[in-house]
Amino acid sequence: MKHFIITILLSMLCVLPTMAQRQKVQNRPYTDLRKLHFGVLVGAHVQDLEFVNRGPQTVTLDDGTSEQQTIVMDQDRWDQGFTVGVLAEARLSTYFQFRVAPAMYFGTRHIVFHNITRLDNSGLPTEKTQELKTAYISTAFELIAAAPRFNNHRPYVLVGINPMLNLSGRDDDIIKLKSSDAYLEIGAGCDFYLPFFKLRPELKFMYGLSNCLDTKHSQQLRNSELIPYSNAATKANSKIIALTFYFE
Repeated sequence: MKHFIITILLSMLCVLPTMAQRQKVQNRPYTDLRKLHFGVLVGAHVQDLEFVNRGPQTVTLDDGTSEQQTIVMDQDRWDQGFTVGVLAEARLSTYFQFRVAPAMYFGTRHIVFHNITRLDNSGLPTEKTQELKTAYISTAFELIAAAPRFNNHRPYVLVGINPMLNLSGRDDDIIKLKSSDAYLEIGAGCDFYLPFFKLRPELKFMYGLSNCLDTKHSQQLRNSELIPYSNAATKANSKIIALTFYFE
């Protein structure tokens, strides 16, 4: 995914020198003059969770005694997912547009729990893992600032807010995310005016604004051995890097 994003960025940068050359016949010259237009979107993204770990905690054992345990959790890699959706975009002025883009984000996060107190036969912390599946319904509200069109290209930048609803999560998972979150979005892209439609590749960085970790989930666990792992973190913020292709 990293190489894919780098390739797209380099391709977009290579367009800039050609924009300063000579005038060409414009495809779809009046498409940006419409007050409102619609489209579809598909893309790929990578997800990450940034945890704030609790540190030492008192754990009650099966025999009734208690001990101090230190468990830390982390998402040990950026996990890939895919995005599908639709869009509606309104023309505010020559250089500004407002876009509403309902979409669904599907993905999986690989979470690793390290029990530093309890060591294995090799003297290393014991580990547990969880595949945390996510399915979000989102509605992004974005303000787009575009440069003047030259030939069949038009670069732009955007900023927006994206509230999301989380449809996934099971009661027997070690950790669970809250049912809602909101993301701040910053991104850039470029319009490519093709003979029959406009293609818009876009790279966007999204950061969750609230604590998305369900800190009360441990109360629902039936397996008491998992409770210290569920309580290992007090906070989590979600991060997403999305590469999206819009067809308008």
